[in-house]
Amino acid sequence: MPYDGALVQDYLGKTHAGSLLTDREKHLVGLAVTMTRGCQVCTRNRSVKARAAGIGDEVINALVEVVAAVNAGVTAATAREAFRVADESEAEACGTLCSAEGSNGR
Repeated sequence: MPYDGALVQDYLGKTHAGSLLTDREKHLVGLAVTMTRGCQVCTRNRSVKARAAGIGDEVINALVEVVAAVNAGVTAATAREAFRVADESEAEACGTLCSAEGSNGR
């Protein structure tokens, strides 16, 4: 079955359909999400659209700092929780996804 981008296009259309956020806010949220997801192509495209919407590089750079700080905080909190669970006598099972066999040695 070939790839059908209609679902993606539908979701992208919905991102701009709501009226509670301004277009500026929608651009900034979308850009923050693409940076967090790590998609360079999407981040580039969202950056171009944000600039076209009048969002300056100083705001985009400030957004990068916030996104980086939030992601660093989440990473630290995730690691702390993992260490806490590891120290417990009965650690929760992660399943095959986290096992050496499930990750094919990656």
